[in-house]
Amino acid sequence: MAISEMFGISQRRAFRKLVGNSRDRLYRIAYAWTHNPHLADDLVQQTLCKALSNQRQLKDPGAAEAWLFRIMSNCLKDYHRAKREVLSGDELVIVNNMTPEHETEEQQLVRKVRQAVQNLPFAQCQVITLVDLEGFTYASVAEILEIPVGTVMSRLCRGRRALRDILTNVWSQQDASPAANLKRVK
Repeated sequence: MAISEMFGISQRRAFRKLVGNSRDRLYRIAYAWTHNPHLADDLVQQTLCKALSNQRQLKDPGAAEAWLFRIMSNCLKDYHRAKREVLSGDELVIVNNMTPEHETEEQQLVRKVRQAVQNLPFAQCQVITLVDLEGFTYASVAEILEIPVGTVMSRLCRGRRALRDILTNVWSQQDASPAANLKRVK
């Protein structure tokens, strides 16, 4: 089926606009997954190029956003295969982003949460960033990462529990109450 048959001119324009508007979200997730701004930018560029050149493969235009994130997930897998790295939580290098002392309390909280997410195993980090930060449904995340919905749910549960433990430990070291600063997400 030709692209002109699947997408009308207005649909093609809408698709290109969606792809362009998704860049910031794609970058946030790529950065959360890699902790490397240059690699994250490369992944986004590769994702957008593949999406634009393969838009005819998109069967459901309503699922375009999830399709973009699946492309990016596959690009990251390809990157790690090319580097011959094995994705394992034990082998991930954690980047510690220290903030200046003059940052506000809110920025310090954001830094602590980011550090806690970085300490999670990679699979849990992926699921938490997609569900809790970007608002994807469990089904969409399962489609993006090409895993069963039950696996998404179990990784999310374990990841949230690990985050709670990490953040509770951080606050207890500072003699602050985590209950006053944490809100229940779902």
